[in-house]
Amino acid sequence: MSLRLPRRRLLAAAGATTALGLPLRRSAAQEPLGVGFVYVGPVSDHGWTYRHDVGRQAVEEAYGDRVKTTFVEDVSEGPDAERVIRQLAAAGNGIIFTTSFGFMNPTVRVARQFPDVKFEHCTGYQRADNVATYAGRFYEGRAIIGTMAGRLTQTGKVGYVASFPIPEVIRGINATAIHLRKINPEATVTPVWVNSWYDPGKEAEAARALIDQGIDVMSQHTDSPAPVQVAEERGVPCFGQASDMRRFAPETQITAVVDDWNPYYVRRVGEVLDGTWTSTDTWDGLGQGAVVLAEFGPMATPDMIAEAEALAAGIADGSSHPFSGPIRAQDGSILVPEGETASDEMLLGLTTYVEGVVGSVPG
Repeated sequence: MSLRLPRRRLLAAAGATTALGLPLRRSAAQEPLGVGFVYVGPVSDHGWTYRHDVGRQAVEEAYGDRVKTTFVEDVSEGPDAERVIRQLAAAGNGIIFTTSFGFMNPTVRVARQFPDVKFEHCTGYQRADNVATYAGRFYEGRAIIGTMAGRLTQTGKVGYVASFPIPEVIRGINATAIHLRKINPEATVTPVWVNSWYDPGKEAEAARALIDQGIDVMSQHTDSPAPVQVAEERGVPCFGQASDMRRFAPETQITAVVDDWNPYYVRRVGEVLDGTWTSTDTWDGLGQGAVVLAEFGPMATPDMIAEAEALAAGIADGSSHPFSGPIRAQDGSILVPEGETASDEMLLGLTTYVEGVVGSVPG
């Protein structure tokens, strides 16, 4: 069973419960486990939030009446997030998933106030006894995109509609550029930052500006399908983000880096139900099925597909690493020496561009 609450209604309901002096939680034997989700965008974004909500539905399908899920969508990263997280905890949810980087500090603050509630924060790094972290190695998919872009581009210019200049997004830009230049050493990646996870208008405007500047392959790390829709209109090969966006670009989407949260959400909720949940840090990718590629589109040739699948298999089994040296930073300094691979610590803190990325990281 599920419950969808707008923010105002959620706050009012929790407040009313407290005012009546009713218990905020009952024992697991009396009622289903409450499972809360906090989303940065609408569930209809067809990207990041949509895929998290697919995971929520997988939890319902796996456990039926043993759980009651609640989600609050379109929550801004700021004070509003802390209020929503706190009210979900006060409303009796036993585990709460907060699904955007900017929810990290609010999640940790609320977790201190509710030590008996389990919290899971997506893409963050702060943990506690009742706060776990999880993310996907999306950059692994970007390496494949870069390889395919190298085969597709005629101008040597690849566009990238980007959200916020955090390590997660910079990793993806860099992975794209590294593998693009393995195929076409003179090619470049040009990011345009929209400073939003979900703003179809800004995303479309950025995509049009990139195409007008001569890019002939489009990628993105924003949550709406607007960039691939623009690419479809202009006949430009493109790659979907977080979910398969082919319905919006049936002719020009090459593939998409799809986030599959279903196994993780089902497993972690199951651990709460059976009493084995502990705070962990999980960073899964192609090898664990957390990152998958969508079906290849009509513009992908058999040779491109074979090359992409071979790279994906190598990354999945560990024989290939997207950040294998030598890799130079944009200023020419050595970032990863020859014969070495970037450590997780380096990748998690990556804030500089590699060679082949146009422009500078916003300050």
